Amino acid sequence: MEQDQFKPVDWSYSTNIYEVNLRQYTREGNFKAFTREMPRLRKMGVEVLWFMPITPIATEKRKGTLGSYYACSDYTSTNPEYGTVADFKALVEEAHQLGFKVIIDWVANHTGWGHTWTRTHPDYFKKNEKGEFYDRNGWDDVIDLDYSNPNMRSDMIEAMRFWVKECDIDGFRCDMAMLVPLDFWKTARSSLDKEKKLFWLAECEEANYHEAFDATYTWEWMHKTADYYKKKTTIAGLDSLLDKYETSFLPSSFRTFFTSNHDENSWNGTEYEKYGDMARSLAVFSCTWNGIPMLYSGQELPNKKRLKFFEKDPIEWNGTYALEGFYRTLLTLHKTHPALRAGDPAARTYRLKTSANDRIFAFLRKNGDAEVLVLLNLSPEDGVNFTIQDDLVKGQYRNAFGDSPQDFSGHMNYRLGAWDFRVFVKK
Repeated sequence: MEQDQFKPVDWSYSTNIYEVNLRQYTREGNFKAFTREMPRLRKMGVEVLWFMPITPIATEKRKGTLGSYYACSDYTSTNPEYGTVADFKALVEEAHQLGFKVIIDWVANHTGWGHTWTRTHPDYFKKNEKGEFYDRNGWDDVIDLDYSNPNMRSDMIEAMRFWVKECDIDGFRCDMAMLVPLDFWKTARSSLDKEKKLFWLAECEEANYHEAFDATYTWEWMHKTADYYKKKTTIAGLDSLLDKYETSFLPSSFRTFFTSNHDENSWNGTEYEKYGDMARSLAVFSCTWNGIPMLYSGQELPNKKRLKFFEKDPIEWNGTYALEGFYRTLLTLHKTHPALRAGDPAARTYRLKTSANDRIFAFLRKNGDAEVLVLLNLSPEDGVNFTIQDDLVKGQYRNAFGDSPQDFSGHMNYRLGAWDFRVFVKK
């Protein structure tokens, strides 16, 4: 893989991402209603708001009552359920005033049936042997675009530019990015970064896509940890995957870690269905390992229901955000601590040996004298006693979740409850 040619925006090294499912976030399900939630999310430590597709949804071959967000009928207007382009522009302006960055979901591989281009530029789409629009993945509510058409490529970039120029967005989360040729993304970034330096997140796990993108997904980690909870793999299996990530991706690559998102929640279950009592320890991992943590709408509640994908099915907010403090601690630490900077060669990650390596997952993040020590009991065993058998850990630390001191001089014994965690910051 060649060295990446694009430099990430400065703020991205210590950022986090919060995915907004606008349809289900409020009873109203629109831009104006969500704006009321933004001060709360900012207080929680959220840095980047990622909005699932805000474009209108095609009616032809629509799934369910409201259709899929990912079946677009027009790239340069908004879903009328959400409000107008002016409403979204006002949301972005307020978000910027609060200190957020805003990125939007971009679906470049396909459109919905009846997209405006099917009438104005039918040559922009792939055709089967019968000359009909189709989708090669078997998704029957969308049709594939033809990236051998240079005019389509140009118009796609101009559609993306519309949102940068008109609404001042800060980047794109690109849906199924690996289904679109890499050279298109390189051209798009080169062109759009001239308008404004943007943050680029790819929903894919192909290492070479970092030639165009700052960040990619860790789908394999999400599946591997689910397997671990079902006892289909071991901690050694988790380590093997993390080692693979280290060798397959450039050190400057941002990897995005998560325990839930719109696809997983709706189709495969909430994080509590997949991970049970391990969910919070995995959230700690996502916020402290080398990468960018990503949350989904309602995880701070916590939301324990699957949200319907094609229907109105609001999150059942109750006015109590039980995990708000938990996430505020983690997101603030990730934002402010130099040892947790993503993709920074000065911020090193060390897996630590313990006397209970089959149950305890321990690691140290270190940047000069700045250190964050993370201890996870990835087992249902209540009260695992262990010692850290690594000279890297020594001296005085404080508990990030309670500020109580902890002396790790010498080979100190430690004890963690079932599926419990500790995060310590070097004094």
